[in-house]
Amino acid sequence: MATVIKNLNMNFDGYQALKNINLTISDGEFVAILGPSGCGKTTLLRLLAGFLKPTDGVIKIDNSVVADSKKITSPNKRNIGMVFQSYALWPHMTVKQQVTFPMQHSIFSKYKTQKNREERTDAVLKLVNMQTMGGRYPSELSGGQKQRVAIARALANEPDLLLMDEPLSNLDAQLKIEMRREISNLHKSVGGTVLYVTHDQSEALGMADKIVVMSQGEIQQIGTPKEIFYNPVNPFVAQFVGQSNLIRGSWDGDEFTYGEGEKITDYEVNASFKAENLYPVKADGLEIVGQDESHFRGIVKEVEFQGFQNKIILEMQDNNHLQVFACADEEVRQGEMYGVRIKKRKNVEI
Repeated sequence: MATVIKNLNMNFDGYQALKNINLTISDGEFVAILGPSGCGKTTLLRLLAGFLKPTDGVIKIDNSVVADSKKITSPNKRNIGMVFQSYALWPHMTVKQQVTFPMQHSIFSKYKTQKNREERTDAVLKLVNMQTMGGRYPSELSGGQKQRVAIARALANEPDLLLMDEPLSNLDAQLKIEMRREISNLHKSVGGTVLYVTHDQSEALGMADKIVVMSQGEIQQIGTPKEIFYNPVNPFVAQFVGQSNLIRGSWDGDEFTYGEGEKITDYEVNASFKAENLYPVKADGLEIVGQDESHFRGIVKEVEFQGFQNKIILEMQDNNHLQVFACADEEVRQGEMYGVRIKKRKNVEI
């Protein structure tokens, strides 16, 4: 069962929230929609859920048109599960009642008898490690437990498409890591198709089969996590995913000249960077050397200790700022001038 989005546009009172979106989500895929606040990712999710009607374009699920500019299939007539950022649990229902509810009321429910529903409820609660808390109310649960219940409820009817709207944004850092692992394991064990909306690149890179990077209502790049991380197609993707530095210089074919005559040859850089005379390089792709060892120099503005490494911020002679990672035991003094070199790119199998 594929979900196909063709030439999708969405306007709100003259503001275009989505611009000509084209995307295919294959059966069983885990797709992450990644982008900053206001980029249109939640609008896209709401259109897939049936909460909004598009201004233009078509959405098909399993070869059936569920939305276009003239008609829309309501959410209750789509076999879709949804996990909200705020959990959206009913305060007067126990954990078991939360999970049973969609099976009692959905037209897609396969569980017609009370015994079937009880067995399915027990099964999905076991999947999310909540089998001993069926009698509790939301007020008696932690944030992570509430999210597990929301996921179990969304999975109860075995939806064709599971939509997740920044489900980990309200959790603390350690719990985010744990829940990320649990969601990935759930997808591997249960299967199904997932569309996961997030602004956190670590979530997208760590869980998704395919990432869709968005900015200002447009898709910037679609690819695997490695493709997005190692081969960004434009400066926005390079800086948003992996926080690449964009070094100014000049291109001559595949040779880039930067600073006062430093050169590097790279066959992998996208043409969009060459058109703007930029070279994308991540903080670990640079090395700090003595100021006499490179013709690309800058003054250290900040040294930020990060455990195993230091993050060094330099103001270069062209007034551009660079981030460089250095070993924690490498002595780099704030206020002093150093040289910077671009390391030779490692060959990564994409």
